[in-house]
Amino acid sequence: MRCEVLLFAQLAEAAGEAELMVDLPDGASVADALEALSQEHESIAALRNRIAVAVDEAYVRAGTILEDGCTLVLIPPVSGG
Repeated sequence: MRCEVLLFAQLAEAAGEAELMVDLPDGASVADALEALSQEHESIAALRNRIAVAVDEAYVRAGTILEDGCTLVLIPPVSGG
């Protein structure tokens, strides 16, 4: 299956793009997607345990099973003042 991935803030800056595509086997989970993306992008690997993930506009957990054509949104930790 193929899913769109949207990156924000420092993830997009480090990857050099805000949108990616990831190919995964059927039945793959959010954790599987993060693993695949971490292998290709050091910025995702470095923040993997602190990234919030939404799928099709709803926050999800690592065990959530993905569907073909879904959109993953990777949201890095933010701080402000």
